[in-house]
Amino acid sequence: MNRSCLGGRSLNLSNPRVCSKQKSKSKEMASSDDERTPVKAVAKVTDTEKKKKKHRDKDDDLDKDFMIKPQSSTPSMDTSQWPILLKNYDRLNVRTGHYTPLPSGYSPLKRPLAEYIRYGVINLDKPANPSSHEVVAWIKRILRVEKTGHSGTLDPKVTGNLIVCIDRATRLVKSQQGAGKEYVCVARLHSAVPDVAKVARALEALTGAVFQRPPLISAVKRQLRIRTIYESKLLEFDADKHLVVFWISCEAGTYVRTLCVHLGLLLGVGGHMQELRRVRSGIMGEKDNMVTMHDVMDAQWVYDNHRDESYLRRIIMPLEVLLTSYKRLVVKDSAVNAICYGAKLMIPGLLRFENDIEVGEEIVLMTTKGEAIALGIAEMTTAVMATCDHGVVAKIKRVVMDRDTYPRKWGLGPRASMKKKLIAEGKLDKHGKPTESTPQEWTRNVVLPTGGDSIVAGTAAALATEPAPAEKETTLVEEKKEKKKKDKHKDEEESKESRKRKLEERAESPVPVPAKKSKGEEVDKSEKKKKKKKDKENGVLEASDVEKSEKKVKKEQKDKVEAGSPETEKSEKKKKKKNKEAEENGAATPAGADGLKGDGEADKSEKKKKKKKKDKADAEED
Repeated sequence: MNRSCLGGRSLNLSNPRVCSKQKSKSKEMASSDDERTPVKAVAKVTDTEKKKKKHRDKDDDLDKDFMIKPQSSTPSMDTSQWPILLKNYDRLNVRTGHYTPLPSGYSPLKRPLAEYIRYGVINLDKPANPSSHEVVAWIKRILRVEKTGHSGTLDPKVTGNLIVCIDRATRLVKSQQGAGKEYVCVARLHSAVPDVAKVARALEALTGAVFQRPPLISAVKRQLRIRTIYESKLLEFDADKHLVVFWISCEAGTYVRTLCVHLGLLLGVGGHMQELRRVRSGIMGEKDNMVTMHDVMDAQWVYDNHRDESYLRRIIMPLEVLLTSYKRLVVKDSAVNAICYGAKLMIPGLLRFENDIEVGEEIVLMTTKGEAIALGIAEMTTAVMATCDHGVVAKIKRVVMDRDTYPRKWGLGPRASMKKKLIAEGKLDKHGKPTESTPQEWTRNVVLPTGGDSIVAGTAAALATEPAPAEKETTLVEEKKEKKKKDKHKDEEESKESRKRKLEERAESPVPVPAKKSKGEEVDKSEKKKKKKKDKENGVLEASDVEKSEKKVKKEQKDKVEAGSPETEKSEKKKKKKNKEAEENGAATPAGADGLKGDGEADKSEKKKKKKKKDKADAEED
């Protein structure tokens, strides 16, 4: 093969016709083209190289792992182009750069497709006629997911922004429903209003706190309520067609239908809402990757038939997009799973924090890869976080991340490992509570450090000086017994004094009343009866109790003899007669305070025994 190069081109000389033609052409153009052609070729090469470089840079950007690496110092880096929550990461205050990175978790944009959809959000342009609930149910069916939710109901005829949350992202629905909304409305007035300024003034009057009762056809209770309208602008006014087009920014739950009616009333002509579109819901607006229902269907079809994820990934956004307005706290990888189980964030788990955080403010807890862990409420200000070395930084309001996405890293400290060891040895029960075999160091909440024998010896010496617990118990028992004895003596003395007083009163009284009994005597009798019943149950009366009772009776008789009078003697005679009559009739208890009860009780028991014997004999005869 003979080849010659003219004007930077290679010529094939195997075909003579082609060769001759090429030679003739080259001779004609040699003078003019020989100088120009190399310059053009160089220019083309440089253009292609630039394009290739651009493509390489883009590919490099896509391949980059947006992740914060552990570091001792904070080098200057430009994070203004980092995605979602990691944007402007270098502006956060650094508490520490030291942590152990764990291989778990994913950067929000690089999650596997199944996970990406589970943690996804769609900024949907709701079509007219179907209700919000229908639209959300259709998306659930199309994407084949477990759960879907939306950011606030739109009436069937209303179009515009509806944030649809999928699976785990439904945990953010509450915060999105309470966020502010923006609408563009077309209102029709019932008659002509020539002055545009009048309409503008009426709209201005309807800003601020406004009373509203929901319309007749509404999804809520028709109850008077207050809603705030933050701002309103008159966009257009057609005096001939009586149409007003205005933009409004308002609180969640505002009925624009009732607002149009109020506008008509203020203008004195009446009015109603013609058309409505929601332009913004919370942080997401019309220009923030808004998609239609057709997009959702097509994206799923493309994935099912061609296994192309790109369309689905463009339609669905990570839930972290909704949290970019919150102030951020960056958490160590080792603390992530504990927060997912509901633990509070403490100072040791904090890596970085934002400026101007106030106590009670809502914040977002994020990982070093930019994943949202939970929404929390700050328990410290920025200044306190910077200066403190212990304490609660934030308590958890709503956990977003799944449990066990990151490995468990709690229960690995000295006390926890000691507890596990004691449970394994059987010195603590399975719940970690102390038993009889639990060592004293554990019960005193002392985890011995290396060479901590001196501490134990010191505590043991301190305990030796104190009396033993068994001795303490015996002393306490003896003290209680002494107190009881003293109380008994006091009661006996009081009862003797009360009896003496009663006898003296009887002696002094002119007319004795033998039938009535004083309360003191009745109480004494009831006490004696109770004692005797107990004695019967136990067996026989103790001899000491009998002797005591006889002594008491003798003392009372002596007192009566000393304080004797004709009236008392009469009363005693009457009592004796009554006792005799009672014994004859079979009554066992004596009437007087000085009568002996022992004899009566014995008679009763004998009579009962006789009756039982008779009953047995009758039964045997039968």
